Amino acid sequence: MRLRDGCLLLGVVLLLTHTSHQQNTPREKPNAEKDSDTRVSTTLEYLQQQIDDIVVELNLLKEQQALQTVCLRGTKIPGKCFLVDTVKKRYHTASEDCMDKGGILSSPLSSDENAQLYDYVRQSIGPDAEVWMGINDMQTEGVWMDQAGSNIRYKNWKLRQPDGSSAENCAVLSGASGGKWLDENCRKERASVCEFNIV
Repeated sequence: MRLRDGCLLLGVVLLLTHTSHQQNTPREKPNAEKDSDTRVSTTLEYLQQQIDDIVVELNLLKEQQALQTVCLRGTKIPGKCFLVDTVKKRYHTASEDCMDKGGILSSPLSSDENAQLYDYVRQSIGPDAEVWMGINDMQTEGVWMDQAGSNIRYKNWKLRQPDGSSAENCAVLSGASGGKWLDENCRKERASVCEFNIV
């Protein structure tokens, strides 16, 4: 990145030197001025593109660093990491807090992911903890979806769950039920686990 910054600085210095030199030389023919203006314009466009590329690269590095910091405080599994929030909140507040951090409420895609999430919750909060998951049926009763709006494929409901009809539209992972899922009223306050996709 420092080499790129140095090259960019050198390009700016050369452009300024070239422009200064042109201002001190006698006037050339109109066609030569047009060619010179075109070269300067092209050089400026190139330098602006380089600056834009550096800004994009810097933002990606900041995002990766923030994600690594989050994952260091939580736990990693293949393709994602989990970060627990022990503060009990309503479903929507917990969801918004995860999004503010760059993640979403956890939504296990397999029994293996569910087991890893369950183990992490037990170790982080306690064996009987219940945490919000990014799964709800708010849009259509009985159609459980993840936060991206896709129907969930993997399900781990406790026997006779979900049973709350329109009064219980949000899912929790229950430690007391061995990692099984329950439907809950979204206004109840529960701990939560955010998940972050990693490469």
